[in-house]
Amino acid sequence: MTARVSPAVYRRRRLVFFGAIVVILALIAGLVWFLVAQAQEASAPPSAGTSETPTPDASATTDTTATPTPGDSTPPDDGAVGPCVEGDVTVAAVTDSESYASDALPQMSISLTNSGARDCTIDVGTATQQFTVVSGADVWWRSTDCQQNPEGMIVTLAAGSTVTSSQPVVWDRTRSSPDTCASTERPRAPGGGASYHVSVSIGGFTSAESAQILLY
Repeated sequence: MTARVSPAVYRRRRLVFFGAIVVILALIAGLVWFLVAQAQEASAPPSAGTSETPTPDASATTDTTATPTPGDSTPPDDGAVGPCVEGDVTVAAVTDSESYASDALPQMSISLTNSGARDCTIDVGTATQQFTVVSGADVWWRSTDCQQNPEGMIVTLAAGSTVTSSQPVVWDRTRSSPDTCASTERPRAPGGGASYHVSVSIGGFTSAESAQILLY
């Protein structure tokens, strides 16, 4: 005799069957949604936020003009200090005394004034300096005749300022010549109150007046 299944069992079986169908339909719907989304993403144009920036070409030529970045140490052209010009710079010879005893050697310096309204640059190195001592039209001594290892030195001369060379040049009271630099018997300048005049040039500028000294 076959056992009879109760109505409750039938109901439970129907619930399991319909539940399985719901799950299967949900999986199919999810798969379809995924495929559609993938197809739309592949066909959509790239947005501005995801565009790729091309990297610099390593083979680019070096004559491409570079744009300065903020903080660049190179000053702008309109703020650069230009070279000193004639009319703005005054040069003068300075001596440590106006007269010298027979055993005293004149010490000579340079006074440099920027009378212009702007700062300017000038080469004050020994390569641009020259002291000249004359008696009348007779040139007795030039500092460049026996100069050794001249050098250049660019400095900025502030507007309205006056500077003086810190290391004086000493004249040994003899007649100079490039041919007699090593000689110990060069002619000595006459004393007895003889008058000599010292002029100087530096950085391409020459003193307008000379400084007079007397030798005894």
